[in-house]
Amino acid sequence: MMKVNPTVKKIAFLIWFLMVPAGLWFTYKTYPPHLSDNWVDLLAFLLLTTVVAVMPIVINDVFIFVIQWVALATFLRFGLFVEILYAQFAVIALLLKLKVLQKGQLFRLPLNLIMFFLVSFFSGLIYYLLGGQVRPNLSGVPHSLWLAVIYIVLYYSLNQIIISFNLYVIYKSKEPYFGKDFFVETITTLITFPIGFVLYILYNQVGLLAIIFVGVPFVSLSIIFNLYYSSEKINEYLQKAAEIGHQMAERLQVDDVVNLFIQKLCEMLPVDYAYILEVSDNELKLIRHIEAGEVSINELPAFKKDDGIVGTTWSKQKAVFYTARMQWRGIPMNYIPGDVESILCVPIVKSKNVIGVLLLASKRKRAYEKYQLMIVDILCSYFAVAMENAKHYERTKMQSERCALTKLYNYRYFEKVLNEEFERLTTFERNMLSLIILDIDHFKQINDTYGHQSGNEILCELANRLDKLIANRGTVARYGGEEFVVLLPDVTKEDALQMAELIRQSIANWPFTLQQSMDQKQQQVKITVSIGVATAPENAEDALALIRHADRALYVGAKRAGRNRVAEYSSC
Repeated sequence: MMKVNPTVKKIAFLIWFLMVPAGLWFTYKTYPPHLSDNWVDLLAFLLLTTVVAVMPIVINDVFIFVIQWVALATFLRFGLFVEILYAQFAVIALLLKLKVLQKGQLFRLPLNLIMFFLVSFFSGLIYYLLGGQVRPNLSGVPHSLWLAVIYIVLYYSLNQIIISFNLYVIYKSKEPYFGKDFFVETITTLITFPIGFVLYILYNQVGLLAIIFVGVPFVSLSIIFNLYYSSEKINEYLQKAAEIGHQMAERLQVDDVVNLFIQKLCEMLPVDYAYILEVSDNELKLIRHIEAGEVSINELPAFKKDDGIVGTTWSKQKAVFYTARMQWRGIPMNYIPGDVESILCVPIVKSKNVIGVLLLASKRKRAYEKYQLMIVDILCSYFAVAMENAKHYERTKMQSERCALTKLYNYRYFEKVLNEEFERLTTFERNMLSLIILDIDHFKQINDTYGHQSGNEILCELANRLDKLIANRGTVARYGGEEFVVLLPDVTKEDALQMAELIRQSIANWPFTLQQSMDQKQQQVKITVSIGVATAPENAEDALALIRHADRALYVGAKRAGRNRVAEYSSC
């Protein structure tokens, strides 16, 4: 939506207030309407104008509003005042149909009313100044026919001039004017204006039957076009949904699936806010909140069944669809921003069980259509399957890469990362690569004294301390048994030795708590570790050499020297 200066919006209302009522009064006094006809005829033309206005023809996603032919017949039969008045009604009906009269867009009403007034007023004024009359005899007087044609040309030309002014002056559009919309509208106008002549001539001969003979086929054709357009849009959405489903199925990470899902929804639908909630421990918990296309921090309490819209959607396993705030005003929705109007809430179902809930919200009234609810429901089914697959992949990947006991990376993963980092070292993407190997001192005595379960507790606690100390600065893995490794890319040997000393002190100075020792009493045990450090390319030219030299530093420089110490590799 193109932004418009707030001052311009206010000026639009002021100009309409000063211009249109006064212009109608001037027209009524200068060119009084011919209202001696039956009022039923006037109402019939008003109804036809309104129906045609709210049923635009859609061609290649371009909405064509073809009320000009009705305006022509109305002008020729009842005069300029009635035509201007009916055009104002048509604009209001049209904008209501298009759902554009929302907060911040109300200025479009006076803007369009002014445009239609100016087009009608000046086209009709020039027609009268050239000698045109109300109820001209088009079949018998060629001059009257030519004046009517001039009126049509003026009407169309003024309409295009004002549209271009609005686009480039008010909306500051950068799009070329002579595009697809212009040519489609021009061709449609050339086709429909003759219908106005037919309606006028036929009305003079058969009265209101002319509206049935001309109006009903035209309206029916518009309905057919709209139904065809709707079916095309649904097919397009279904095709997009299938493509999105395939794309989500290709994602192997849960976050990637969620990000793609919400991104595509925001591209397809008018989404200002989006909430994805997951069923966990018999509660609905928020896993993602999107605002204006960006992930937003919004801590929400967990929802129970039948708690608000999302809880009701969960319990009933049925989507809900609101087009205006007044429809859900009585439902507690404290987590929804106050400017939300339209809501679309859909359960995410897998194997007939609700695993989550999706809630989409828009600031616009009537932002969503019912067929879009069906599309979102289909997408939620794809999403549920993709999430299940991604979770399964992540579980399988973690089991293959992680130690089942300590949850650190295992030797297989460490070896892969080590080889990758060495490749970066040889291609000068890394400057150096440091490796720390540590081994728990006298670990067999701990198992013999307190039991193997207590030994496992110490391994897990030690892994937790290492993980917190290293964080994202390197890779921590269980090397085997009571040995652990820490790989530090682009870390000098001096810094690696400092890190190793920090690790040694954090283990030696803080005792470990055993919850399940053999005497079933909580105990605190102090342990120590011996650590070896080596750095490539200073100490090693390949991955195996780096491990071998760090291991040598561990056993020769630390273990043999008395344990509970850090040693660096030395070739001497």
